[in-house]
Amino acid sequence: MSSQENFRIDLFKIKKSAMPLSLAFGLMFLSGCQTLSSLFSEREETVTIELPEPKLETIVTHEFELTDGENMVGAIAAINTRENDVLPDIARHYGLGYNDISIANSAVSPWTPKPDSRILLPLQFILPDSPHKGIALNLANMRLFYYPKKQPDKVYTYPVGIGRQGWNTPMGLTSVVAKDANPSWHVPASIHREHAEKGDSLPNVVGAGPDNPLGLYAMRLGIPGYLIHGTNKPYGIGMQISHGCVQLYPEDIEVLFKKTAIGTPVRIIHQPYLTAWHQDMLYLEAHEPLPKWAKDKARLKKQVVKQLHEISAKKSVTVDWDKVERILQRSDGIPTPILMQSLNESEISANAVQLSHPGQFYDQPVVEELKDSDWSIRVASFNDETKAQQLATMLNHQGPIIPARKIQKDDAYQVIAGPFKSKTEMKAAAKRIKMDFEIDGEPVKPRLTSVN
Repeated sequence: MSSQENFRIDLFKIKKSAMPLSLAFGLMFLSGCQTLSSLFSEREETVTIELPEPKLETIVTHEFELTDGENMVGAIAAINTRENDVLPDIARHYGLGYNDISIANSAVSPWTPKPDSRILLPLQFILPDSPHKGIALNLANMRLFYYPKKQPDKVYTYPVGIGRQGWNTPMGLTSVVAKDANPSWHVPASIHREHAEKGDSLPNVVGAGPDNPLGLYAMRLGIPGYLIHGTNKPYGIGMQISHGCVQLYPEDIEVLFKKTAIGTPVRIIHQPYLTAWHQDMLYLEAHEPLPKWAKDKARLKKQVVKQLHEISAKKSVTVDWDKVERILQRSDGIPTPILMQSLNESEISANAVQLSHPGQFYDQPVVEELKDSDWSIRVASFNDETKAQQLATMLNHQGPIIPARKIQKDDAYQVIAGPFKSKTEMKAAAKRIKMDFEIDGEPVKPRLTSVN
């Protein structure tokens, strides 16, 4: 019996017997499946017993052991959704970014997945082709790798948010030149102008607190004006969303900040196609090049194909080139074996480590009950329930949260934001909804008391 068969037993059809089932299964596991029929007396009627699939409660997500000569770490996992789960919450809980989880599960709606959807967690990573020293930031897959000087057998990895088009994160070799806890944000003139064009006025300096986009920790780079920092909008991690700086989840930047010393080298690279020779198998991990490098896509593909030819010749192995082309075309970020007769994409998914649902994901938004004494905002109305749910969920994942829910009224579905305890709080939320979604919400006054 293979290891996979030992690990997973889906279904048994057994004949009824006077023997207790607990004893029957105990003997079966001791002496092998083929002895099962001898344990029961013959009867015509049968009963079907379904055993639960073995699941793990936890899996390594950030800290990995490094073995000499190996440049791939981690394992592919999977989890089934429950009611009200969204992919960004699952991604954050397991140390993934929005890009990681949405591309690997392209058939699933990120904000409105159906309950019991099987979500693939791409927690296996090919290390970028760079020195295992300090910080390596691969823009192509929006992921940071930290190689601590005092732990040469370790690598830490975190998803990041990076600069959007027109505000691209710069490439090159730099270093951490300063570290600031509870930093103040000195707003650049260019960002002042950008907000002013949208009718928003920013102060010259934003102090530490929930409105500070730098979060609680910032590490200044040798490239003037650029930082590695936290964020007050954690669900932008895994996107091109910043003005050029590198953002991490609040819980991740806290760990990295404490581990990283001033002077640590930082290499910012763009490597969309990664290869690894791991446990006598050749792997390819492909990501779509960022828009800035779109014109170089053909050259980058030729480069990795040449590299694969060199590895296959050196190792005397045969590459499945049709499979290579499919992986490059798909660019889903999942390390895939590419030798002839290796596991195909569906088998990789089937063999993923199945995780049990934690019940509540890390920092998953919880929306308070809306009372008659609260201010609220009627944000929008839809005939499509799914669209209404999506907008409500996206509002709940703003930073800071804008509480919202979907409410059915007659044949329509309204998105109501709230509760807000004052008119001032409501107006501030309405302004953010206008800025972020270009929607003019309708204020709804409290129904029980008059609030000024």
